[in-house]
Amino acid sequence: MITSIFSKSRPINFIIVVGFIILLFMLSTYRYLFNDWQVGFKAVLKLLVTLFLVFLLDFIISKNNLAKNNSYSIMTFGLMFGMFPEALNYLDLLCANLFVLFALRRLISLQSNLHVKKKLFDAGFWIMLATLFYFWSILFFALVIVALIYDTQNDIKNTIIPFIGVLTVIVLLVIYNIYFFDTYFKPSNFERYASLDYTSYNNKESILKITILFTAYLWILIYFFRTLPDKNKILRPSYFLVAWSSIIALLIAIISPLKNGSEFLFLFAPFSIIMANYIEVVSEKWFKEIFVVLLIVTPIISLLL
Repeated sequence: MITSIFSKSRPINFIIVVGFIILLFMLSTYRYLFNDWQVGFKAVLKLLVTLFLVFLLDFIISKNNLAKNNSYSIMTFGLMFGMFPEALNYLDLLCANLFVLFALRRLISLQSNLHVKKKLFDAGFWIMLATLFYFWSILFFALVIVALIYDTQNDIKNTIIPFIGVLTVIVLLVIYNIYFFDTYFKPSNFERYASLDYTSYNNKESILKITILFTAYLWILIYFFRTLPDKNKILRPSYFLVAWSSIIALLIAIISPLKNGSEFLFLFAPFSIIMANYIEVVSEKWFKEIFVVLLIVTPIISLLL
């Protein structure tokens, strides 16, 4: 029933997902939303970035034919925020995720073989910009390497161009720091904190959420790789980029200094794309409904634990 509602890409589906995210936002911020205008403004900015992420994800998928004409991806994206609402509380993470999606969009669109150099420059630029907001976003630069491997033009200039995009951001950062702070780099520009301490997961709520997420992720990822040979040959590199981005996002979650659920934010988009592809091809309706129901009831059950 739930999957049938989102089986077509319709405006009502966007309204449902947007309404769900706004409700989550209100529930998680109502205590301080109206106490201070600066805090309230920052909170509203977080919401706007989150809602833009929904539309950006749908645009990337529809523009590059990563899924059929349905809303399974934005449905899953919204449900992921339901499982880990803590991701709504960190503007730096949301902005970093936004810039990573901009980079992923440019890399996926390389399949058209149009404006290749410009797209590679943009990808390097956006990933480096994301790194200024969250250092471990730099790991997504591996996607550029993957994209270059699949580059059919084999132009040596294409290998250099993403690094020029990175250098451009660094130069702009140096100019900004010199103008406002009279220094080349500030210690806060590249804060490299990491942690392998998982004691914060040692509670029933976290164990339930992470178990459901990893079980679903591994199941659909294996299925995703199994069906890759059946995908359109032109689109296959794009699907590999999505799969690799999910693996990098998982690595970031593992080493993230924050262990409260927000560390999984980078996984939301690639997981949603992979889930959408899975729901499309599974013939047993009851089976794919189980995955969606699990994402819905898990946060509810976790609140009762």
